[in-house]
Amino acid sequence: MASVLRVLALLLVAAAVADAASIVVTNKCAYTVWPAALPGGGTVLNTGESWPIDVPAGTRSGRVWGRTGCGFVTNGTLGQCQTGDCGGTLACSKVGFEPITLAEYSLGGTGADRFDISLVHGFNAPMSFLPASGGGGGARCGRGGPSCPVQEITFDCPSEQRRVAGCGNPCDGKSSSCGPNNGTEYFKKACPQTITYPRDTTNTVFTCPAGTSYEITFCP
Repeated sequence: MASVLRVLALLLVAAAVADAASIVVTNKCAYTVWPAALPGGGTVLNTGESWPIDVPAGTRSGRVWGRTGCGFVTNGTLGQCQTGDCGGTLACSKVGFEPITLAEYSLGGTGADRFDISLVHGFNAPMSFLPASGGGGGARCGRGGPSCPVQEITFDCPSEQRRVAGCGNPCDGKSSSCGPNNGTEYFKKACPQTITYPRDTTNTVFTCPAGTSYEITFCP
């Protein structure tokens, strides 16, 4: 019996390892980005730098977003950001303030990962969220992944939605009444692969086999 239990324990560990994921976050913008991740923490990415995140198996509500226009105060903590401040800390325990472009994912549910880019909290930085190139992971996915690469989205934002360093979404926090005609059509036109209001999940949620690695790129 003990040997059977050991085998079962090893199988469970192997399954958990297989469902874990690696996400590499890269900044290709011409400006510094202060990405935060739940789980994962936070860091500073200058142009051309990358940040690898090892995501535990079973993560059901992962988030990655970039804060812009930030700085550090004298004691080394993150100072006020133009967007996505998240309480003035480098590693966040909650999603930052809007407007932020938000990557969302869930690992291993029903044997597959689900991931998307959401503009429900607005837009502040172009972003792509793709299966990692190489290793064959992307080839096993039904399709690639979402991308919102439009650099001019902030400048073309309707005046009533303009925020400091971004474009706000009037549907933020209004899932019960918000739909495609509540000011989100602008986002859908600019970034059709993204979730632009809370119930906008048709053709905007992507899947890959559990254990796939991913690349999140700012200014792809």
